Amino acid sequence: MQTRAAAALLLLVAACAQKGPAARIQTRAGRVEVALEVAASPETRSRGLMYRRELPDGHGMLFVFDADANHEFWMKNTLIPLDMIFITVDGRIAGVHKNATPLSTAGISVGTPSRYVLEVPGGWAERRGVAVGDLVEFVDVPEVRA
Repeated sequence: MQTRAAAALLLLVAACAQKGPAARIQTRAGRVEVALEVAASPETRSRGLMYRRELPDGHGMLFVFDADANHEFWMKNTLIPLDMIFITVDGRIAGVHKNATPLSTAGISVGTPSRYVLEVPGGWAERRGVAVGDLVEFVDVPEVRA
């Protein structure tokens, strides 16, 4: 009986350790982590978080681009407010657009080249103290090449 309980505990610990892709952001107040869905193909980047009715706290979508550019987004068909965190190839936050308006077709950019854009629930960046200049580390994201 104890062997069965120990085996179940080991399985639970192993399941918790297998987190998958994540972004760790070093803010002035400490480190925060976001579980990631990765959008690296033209198709997944085009769809993004459209039609989603929720995005849990601590989760986000990482858009991976092939080149640095002043990437521009819009919220057409996106039903929830999002924060967009624009990240340079060396992992620094170049800009944050807070609480993008759902269903808007207005272009959103930060006027600075970035390689990655992380979308998280609206208000998340401010609640966690995420700011321009903070350092982002990607964990278990094979699409991000060092």
